[in-house]
Amino acid sequence: MKKQLPILKTDKEAENFIDNADLTEYDLSSLTPIHFEFQPKRRSITLRLSDPLLDAIKEEAARSGIPYQRFIRQTLENAVHRQNA
Repeated sequence: MKKQLPILKTDKEAENFIDNADLTEYDLSSLTPIHFEFQPKRRSITLRLSDPLLDAIKEEAARSGIPYQRFIRQTLENAVHRQNA
């Protein structure tokens, strides 16, 4: 049986753990990927949506664990990247 990940309260504790631990000994199945946004957002747009569509977007964003505006932005980015691929 694999070990449970410890609860790390500081960045220093996390750095020490990563530097010294053998991660193959730990159960990593509960980890989820996180998407970081690095580019600054300088432009703002206005977009009119129906109430049912906005409600559905907010529900899906909540299921994904992200704010709904970020969800909209990521959905648009994915559509553009898919189209250009």
